[in-house]
Amino acid sequence: MSTTSFTPAGGGNTGTLIPAGPRTLWRDWLALAVLMSPVLLVAVDNTALTFALPAIARGLDASGVQLLWIVDAYPLVLAGLLVAMGSLGDRIGRRRLLFIGSTGFAAVSAATAFAPSAEWLIAGRAGLGFFGAMLMPSTLSLIRNIFPEPNRRRLAVAIWAAGFSGGAALGPILGGWLVEHLWWGAVLLVAVPIILPLLVLGPALIPESRDPDPGRVDLPSIVLSLLVMVPVVYGIKILATHGLAAEPLAAIGFGLLMGYIFIRRQRALLHRFKEQGHQVPGGRTSPLLDVSLFGNKVFSTAITANVLALFSYNGFILFLAQHLQLLEGQSPSESGVAMVPALIATVVAGLLVVPLVRRVRPGFVVAGGLLLGAAGYFLVAFGDHSHGPGLLLAALLILCLGVGAAETISNDLILAAAPAEKSGAAAAISETGYEVGSLLGTAVLGSILTASYQRNLQLPAGLGELAPEQATGHATAQAGETLAGAVKLAQTLPSPLADAMTVAARAAFESGVHVTAAIALVLMAGAAVLAAVVLRKVPTAR
Repeated sequence: MSTTSFTPAGGGNTGTLIPAGPRTLWRDWLALAVLMSPVLLVAVDNTALTFALPAIARGLDASGVQLLWIVDAYPLVLAGLLVAMGSLGDRIGRRRLLFIGSTGFAAVSAATAFAPSAEWLIAGRAGLGFFGAMLMPSTLSLIRNIFPEPNRRRLAVAIWAAGFSGGAALGPILGGWLVEHLWWGAVLLVAVPIILPLLVLGPALIPESRDPDPGRVDLPSIVLSLLVMVPVVYGIKILATHGLAAEPLAAIGFGLLMGYIFIRRQRALLHRFKEQGHQVPGGRTSPLLDVSLFGNKVFSTAITANVLALFSYNGFILFLAQHLQLLEGQSPSESGVAMVPALIATVVAGLLVVPLVRRVRPGFVVAGGLLLGAAGYFLVAFGDHSHGPGLLLAALLILCLGVGAAETISNDLILAAAPAEKSGAAAAISETGYEVGSLLGTAVLGSILTASYQRNLQLPAGLGELAPEQATGHATAQAGETLAGAVKLAQTLPSPLADAMTVAARAAFESGVHVTAAIALVLMAGAAVLAAVVLRKVPTAR
């Protein structure tokens, strides 16, 4: 079965594929297995570090600001370089870039594991972001070129997504165990054994691929891409943690202005690149990002579906983690284990939709996945969560089924809609969508949740009658700002008042969850309609 199901933009040019030995089907699947090493590495690293933060704070005497930068340095650098690294892989070779990134990531992880200070650790996390930006676009674009046949490619993309979800599920459990039995640096040092299969077996199994006519690198575009993504990502993260302020709004505004300049430059370069042909001595300067890809409705709609799927998932995890740990009294490791069934559902759904799209149009599968996400949020928006976490965990399970289905097919649509020689740039755009969707889910839904909590919290009447050492003004102010502050204050109060404080905080938090879930429900339902309408003509696989 070699008939194509989705017609790639740009005709039949499949780029330059340099085999690592004779290509056979079993060799291609072995190459995919090896490519799972960096996928697992990035997924585990993203989630495991969270559980090491308390130990890092104690071991390095890190301040609150330093802890924030330890977390934020990685995504800031990563997001800023994804597009540039995807385009670089198209030029120098995706396999070469993957090996450079994997070696660098392992080396920096090993060095950072023994960081003597918080500043060293922050610098190490920035270095991991630099090399991490080489990994995910390279793996996805290599899959596009190793598996040109649509049905096999779709299964490979499903396995790729399953590896990422599996790593995300393993991260909290592995991170908690390593911190408990070894030390916080083991969370970083574990990157070395995870990446070894790729470095040992990859050269023999993974074929090289690159754009056969890449043109010269445009350095101003690389700088502009950094000036777009870094301020925007920074502004979103500051808004999520500190609320509305001039600094993050100015950062986002500056990033959007640079984005406008970046797009104008890419369009101008693309026009000149096509007009000049091969007449320019020394080669042509090509655009860093082929913005014409966004003119393909399949490509742009699939990107939108990806962003909103990650938006909904990360927003959900934000308030579920608080509910489990602060209201249900679970430890971080216990809450991580509680979410594992839902993450397994993401893997299962991604694999099951592969044969489904042979009978159902891909657009309807993506729309159905987004509707499942809306259904999960419906349970949250209109359910009663005062009797334990069961309903929230069931809602997460439904949401993850939808996200797994929508993500797998939308990623395949993104790869199929772009020319094979531009698969690195297309994969980088997809990965940037992941980062932006995750950040927006945390920032937008988190901000709405916090604002609703603060507006609806009614502090117990007897709180002002306590002695100063029992309820300081600072503690009361913290209780009015966050659920964590309210729970911390309740632990210092006498029994009747502590119960009243907990009940008030739960009621305010739940009201915010209902409002947040209702907004996410509308967004997911709207995205499902968009996918069903725009993608309805994409044919089923054969």
